[in-house]
Amino acid sequence: MSTRATPPGRMSIQQAQALPWRLDCHVAAVGDAHAAEELRRALTAQRPWMPARWFYDDAGCDLFERITDLDEYYQTRTEQALLDDRIDELVSGQGTTELVEIGSGAARKTRAILDAMEGAGTLRRFIPFDISPGAVAASAADIAAAYPGTRVHGVAGDFSRHLPRIPRRPADGRRMVAFLGSTIGNLDPAGRRTMMRRLARLLRPGDRLLMGTDLAHDPEVLVRAYDDARGVTAEFNRNIIRHVNHAYAGDADPAGFAHVARWSARASRIEMHLRARRDIAWNIAGLGIVVPIEAGSTIRTEISCKFTPDSVRAMYEAAGLALEAWHEDPLGRYALSVAAPG
Repeated sequence: MSTRATPPGRMSIQQAQALPWRLDCHVAAVGDAHAAEELRRALTAQRPWMPARWFYDDAGCDLFERITDLDEYYQTRTEQALLDDRIDELVSGQGTTELVEIGSGAARKTRAILDAMEGAGTLRRFIPFDISPGAVAASAADIAAAYPGTRVHGVAGDFSRHLPRIPRRPADGRRMVAFLGSTIGNLDPAGRRTMMRRLARLLRPGDRLLMGTDLAHDPEVLVRAYDDARGVTAEFNRNIIRHVNHAYAGDADPAGFAHVARWSARASRIEMHLRARRDIAWNIAGLGIVVPIEAGSTIRTEISCKFTPDSVRAMYEAAGLALEAWHEDPLGRYALSVAAPG
């Protein structure tokens, strides 16, 4: 676990454990052998890439929150508008007693769902799950203060490994699992299939999965969402270098890389890369590797796949889930959908 000072607005794990809500932490800032080996394999692959987990240290989480406020990044405000417009309808009559939010971040969208559950008189528990312990602690504290009487049980973990650590729901309750922000699009097809099966295992009869998905549309609009005029996304992308440097004693200068966002029509996805401005030999002592990067070559840092109604339905069906509701924004750029165990 990191011993560096807790940034303003965050709280340490020790502080969180002293509060009346619970935080379970299954990730460490450094020393995670699984994460280290995954990163080593990715950076030494024929086409180097980096797992998206390395975006999300505290600085990366803060930068991403700034991205969600950008004019170009329509996804967050469009999803929020859909939630505000449809959530009462989605929650009404379901008897939903607990909300599990995967990738909760600052939990800004969560309140619309919690308000609907509270209005229905069924809200008992909120479980935020995110890779950043600081983000989970902050959102748990905010929600506990805003909804007194609601149990808050935060879980800091990697959704590729730690979803089974989410506590089971009581037999007399009903759960909604929210997987918002089109995070499912950050996985390749095999990863999506695995993730959907993991999400399905969190559900029992009577439970629901609420998922946000970015839809395939105008490539120019999509590229701008990942390459904003103010350069916030570029800073977010370069922060991945800083995070790895900090965690594993790396020596690459983030300024030596240019941010690249491009659309792949074949794969129906945006790809983010870091392009070397000059020849770089990135010595990462903690991983025992030197990564040679020629000027002009790239490291892929993120994919963000875009969907159609048919492709979303197919994802649900492959995981044994049945699509129950589908809501798009008026421009056909984003959708909320609800599925239940089949």
